[in-house]
Amino acid sequence: MPGLARFECETLPRQPFIGDDMLQLKNIDLTREASARLFVKDEVVDVVFARAAGELISREGPNRFEVGDALITGSTGDRWSVSRDRFDAKYIPVAPVTAGEDGHYRSKPLPVLARQIGEAFSLSRSSGGDVLHGKALDWVLQYAPGDFGIVDNARFQKVYRRTG
Repeated sequence: MPGLARFECETLPRQPFIGDDMLQLKNIDLTREASARLFVKDEVVDVVFARAAGELISREGPNRFEVGDALITGSTGDRWSVSRDRFDAKYIPVAPVTAGEDGHYRSKPLPVLARQIGEAFSLSRSSGGDVLHGKALDWVLQYAPGDFGIVDNARFQKVYRRTG
């Protein structure tokens, strides 16, 4: 696949919920990918702040969380967790909710690098973090160096807009 040469890739054993061998993305940096583009998310989400540590299983895989982290349900019904410090930097409360309360929050219009992947793949959210799995045509998002996510293509088309 053109443009993948900069990724370190290896084939993984068959994953029961994916059904095929998949590409494992390692040491990626979308700032060096010619096919990566900047997008912004425009979405209002429902948030509950975790009262105990745990794990939430998203469409892409496990999301471990700590007390105070945001447990998010997106406008498409998808669920994921975001650490509290990252959440506060990325979302603002929708009135009458005040920061730190459970309720509706809007994503800030922060640009994020994204690249669509043409085959099933996996990657770690962060170094040593949860391993996420994407299907063919899902998107890799890079929020910061070493900080990644995966978004299902249909969801990506609904909530992300290209900048510039």
